Amino acid sequence: MTAYWLAQGVGVIAFLIGITTFFNRDERRFRLQLAVYSATIGVHFFLMGAWPAGMSAELNTIRTLVSMHTRKLWVMTVFIVLTLVLGLAKLQHAMELLPIIGTLASTWALFRCKGLTVRCVMWCATACWVVHNFWLGSIGGTMIEGSFLVMNGLNIIRFRRMQKRGIDPFKIEKSVQQDNPSAR
Repeated sequence: MTAYWLAQGVGVIAFLIGITTFFNRDERRFRLQLAVYSATIGVHFFLMGAWPAGMSAELNTIRTLVSMHTRKLWVMTVFIVLTLVLGLAKLQHAMELLPIIGTLASTWALFRCKGLTVRCVMWCATACWVVHNFWLGSIGGTMIEGSFLVMNGLNIIRFRRMQKRGIDPFKIEKSVQQDNPSAR
């Protein structure tokens, strides 16, 4: 097996891991699954020789896990600085700015936003990754980010419709757990 196909195989594994990420309404599960996906796709990008994208994805993993425990502004700032320094250090083409921009946007979303706003900002960040992955020739990366774009977009519409009917789609899990202690 060539290194190219190994890299593409890891990208397809990332696709399989990430395909259901945005269906999670529980913030903790959403972030955990997003972290596992980011770690896997980061390996894919490193194998493809796309260092800025790989660095951004691996930072996404750590950032997503850290954002589960704190939303402090200084922590967010550390991740923004790391993204800029590490991502820009190996920059070779203007298209490689897109994953850096996407990572900056999603960092802001995970530390400063909640619920539907997180998903809207993540949708914009995903658009950056789709264009980059297509340009790079990443089969798995393009498939997963394209799927994220569609699925997250559809879920944004669905969650917004729920909100318009007076339902908070992000509180359902908590109220079910409070009503049913055995669901914990």
